[in-house]
Amino acid sequence: MTTITQAKETVLAFIEALNDEDFEAARDLLADDMSFVGVMGTRNGGDVYIQDMQKMKFKYDIEKVFVDGDDVCLWYNIDMGGPKIFSSGWYVTEAGKVKSIKVLFDPRPLLDKK
Repeated sequence: MTTITQAKETVLAFIEALNDEDFEAARDLLADDMSFVGVMGTRNGGDVYIQDMQKMKFKYDIEKVFVDGDDVCLWYNIDMGGPKIFSSGWYVTEAGKVKSIKVLFDPRPLLDKK
């Protein structure tokens, strides 16, 4: 399997597991020392990230996948329990695991709810 194929399959399997609320399978696809950086905060460690995902239960509707070596970029709509938010996620993989995630989106629809 090529690096590009493995990276893409890893990230898509991770997103599918989150959508299915199979948090054990999602956790298995994260490196223990993974990092997350997003508009609303950061998380360090696979266990911490999954604990948050179990509470939030976001759903991802992927529109486009871009792959460059171990890097996978997704354009998706995230259902956060209100209006869907168009977002971009940059996933870096290493040895078949997600090592880092960076997510960008316009937070105004979330902030306007407060």
